[in-house]
Amino acid sequence: MEKKAGNLELVYGRHAVKEALLTGRPLYKILVARGLGGNFFHELRNLAAGRNIPVQVLPAEALDRLTSRGAHQGCVAFVSPYRYAAIEDLVALAPRCLLVLAYITDPRNLGAILRTAAAVGVEGVVLPSRRAVGLTAEALKAAAGGAEHVKVARVTNLAAALRYLKEQGFWVLGAEADAPCTLWEARWNEPVAVVIGGEDKGLGKVIRRECDVLVRIPTTAQMPCLNASVAAAIVLYEVMRRRLMKGNHEGDSAD
Repeated sequence: MEKKAGNLELVYGRHAVKEALLTGRPLYKILVARGLGGNFFHELRNLAAGRNIPVQVLPAEALDRLTSRGAHQGCVAFVSPYRYAAIEDLVALAPRCLLVLAYITDPRNLGAILRTAAAVGVEGVVLPSRRAVGLTAEALKAAAGGAEHVKVARVTNLAAALRYLKEQGFWVLGAEADAPCTLWEARWNEPVAVVIGGEDKGLGKVIRRECDVLVRIPTTAQMPCLNASVAAAIVLYEVMRRRLMKGNHEGDSAD
C-alpha cells in the first residue's frame, strides 16, 4: 500500500465510493469515519468484503484532512488512477449521443454534467487535456457515481476531435448564447455530438466553426446566461426527448 500510495487517487462521498465498488474499478482501501453505521455502511462493508478490499475505521478529522475538508460523507477510497478512453473507443461503441465539453474548469460543474450524462444515456464524454479540469476527486464526488457509467476520453486538440467525429457520421450540435436559432427550433440527426462551452468564454471561435448547428437556450433578459451544467442538462434532455418521441412515432407506424 505504501509503495503504491503515490500512484493512487482519492474518491470520496457515499455514491461515488459505492459505484466504484459496484462497477469493478480497482480499489485498494476504504476509509470509514468512526461512529458511523446504518444500512449504507453495512452494505459498503459487505461489498468491500466481497472484493477483498480492506476497510479501515478512522476519526472523521482524519478524513477531513485527507480530503481538504471535502464533503466525504464519512467514506473515502484509494483507487487506481482513472483510465481515460481514446476517442476511437467512444466511436466504437456505436453511440447515439456523445458529449463534448469545451474548457470546463470547475470540477463541480464537470461532476454535475457527468451525472446528467449518465442519467440520460450518453455513451461517452470528450474532454480537452489542457485548460480544463479532469476527473478529480471533487469532480467524482459531484458526479455521485455517474462517472463510473460513462466512458470519458481526453484529447489534445478539441477541434480536430470534432472533425474526426464528423468524418464518422456525427452531427455536431453546439450550445451558444447568441446562436441564431433556439434549441426547440433546431434540427439535427443522430448520432449527435453535443458541445457545451466553458463557464467563462463559451465555445470560442475555433469550436464554433466546427459545429454543424448552433443553438441557444431561451432565457430572460434578467438572466441571459446559464451555468454550464444546467445548459448541458437542458440540451441533453431535449436530445433524449426527441429520440423517445421518434421511437414512439415509429412504433405507432409499425402498428
